[in-house]
Amino acid sequence: MNSMQSATLDAGTGWLILAVFSIIWIALGGYLGRRAIGLEGYMLAGRKVGLALGTATAMATWVTSNTTMAAPQLALQMGVWGMLGYSLGSVGLMLFAPLAKRIHGLMPAGFTSGDFVRLRYGKTTWRVFLAISLFYGFGWLVSMGMAGGVLVNALTGIDYRIGMSVILAVCVLYTVLGGLRAVIGTDFLQTLIILVGVVILAWLAITEVGFERMHAAVLAERPELLNLLMPAAIMFLFNNLLFGVGEIFHSNVWWSRAFAFREGVGFRAYLMAGVFWMPIPVVAGFIALTVPALGINVPAADMVGPLVAANLLGAGGAILVFIVVFAALASSLDSLLAATSDLILTDIYKGHFRPRASEIELACAARWVVVGLGVLAWLLCLPRLTTLAELLYFTGAFVASTIWPIAAGLFWRRTNPAGAALAMVAGTATGLAGYFLIGFYVAALISAAVSMSIVLLSTWLRPGDFDWAVLANDREVQA
Repeated sequence: MNSMQSATLDAGTGWLILAVFSIIWIALGGYLGRRAIGLEGYMLAGRKVGLALGTATAMATWVTSNTTMAAPQLALQMGVWGMLGYSLGSVGLMLFAPLAKRIHGLMPAGFTSGDFVRLRYGKTTWRVFLAISLFYGFGWLVSMGMAGGVLVNALTGIDYRIGMSVILAVCVLYTVLGGLRAVIGTDFLQTLIILVGVVILAWLAITEVGFERMHAAVLAERPELLNLLMPAAIMFLFNNLLFGVGEIFHSNVWWSRAFAFREGVGFRAYLMAGVFWMPIPVVAGFIALTVPALGINVPAADMVGPLVAANLLGAGGAILVFIVVFAALASSLDSLLAATSDLILTDIYKGHFRPRASEIELACAARWVVVGLGVLAWLLCLPRLTTLAELLYFTGAFVASTIWPIAAGLFWRRTNPAGAALAMVAGTATGLAGYFLIGFYVAALISAAVSMSIVLLSTWLRPGDFDWAVLANDREVQA
């Protein structure tokens, strides 16, 4: 991708910002990593994360590049329901609060979400779950790598591939140095940057354009954006709700934190993070509605956020949005690198290839897995074959199929194991069919509905009788 003529910042300023924050994150990651002792210290921060850090890391991780860049894109495409629908992603965090408490109580020595599925449902369902979880993880990694390249290119004109490569490399390096302890420590600082930056951007956008001018321009040029009865937008509203719940319920990003938090912290941390996160997509999406009033030419929908901010606020605004989105990117990329590497390490490497691997061997392998994930994500980001929202919601069919098997498996001992596997497979297949035949805004809806039906029907016809003590007594991961 060539440098954009509309870039607000010069390349030198862009490189300076990248260099300063790269040094800060890498230095902080290295410093925090000195206290990560052993495999448990590296993967789960010693299981001693408190409420303040717990809330900050959950919130910062969920404020992804998708929140800060795809929310404006969806507002531009679907109007009011686009940004309000995205904010329903907070429901997933809040609903995970009781699950986090349950997870910590049932599996005090657990490491990954895969541990739970293996013990609860058996190896067949475990492997189906791993395929879904890893596919989603790679999709999320690629979407954030793409967002980094788009951000740098839109604001500075630096080539998409170069910007994407730098951001991925920085996140990989400090995650390798410090593991989850470094991830959570940097998340706290990134949360403060994101909150302050978003509030400043919203206030300046309102004062520069104003509600009246914005409303008149949208009504004249894009009246469909104000239509609260737009069918596709309404479907998206519910689709995104289920997509967000599915993302969080199954992903090891959130399970690893449930294991890492101190006893009693998980419920409060996730509940508070959901409440604090809810307004952020609305604020981020809001600025896209200024496009008609400002007469901005948006060459690609996923560039609308940075371009509007730069147009409204000039070089200072461009620098601010650059810093905010860079912080959001880093806070999610590092979390996903750490959590996905844990899943690959314990469920693939140890679970399938090296069942007798020592803790020292696993600790060494963990760092190489993070590097490998970063390289693979970089390779998949290079072509930039689609937009952020399209890539993100393609995975909706996969993750929504896991909602009922996970929730029912945690609270309902009679859930049928074979039914859980079938629910994931059938839910994913029908959700993908809906994605291609109808649209991205129905994939998660269809997947969740089919998965729920199969879980309920299979349990009614052939109920199981699971012993919860199996989860608490497992020591295979630590053997």
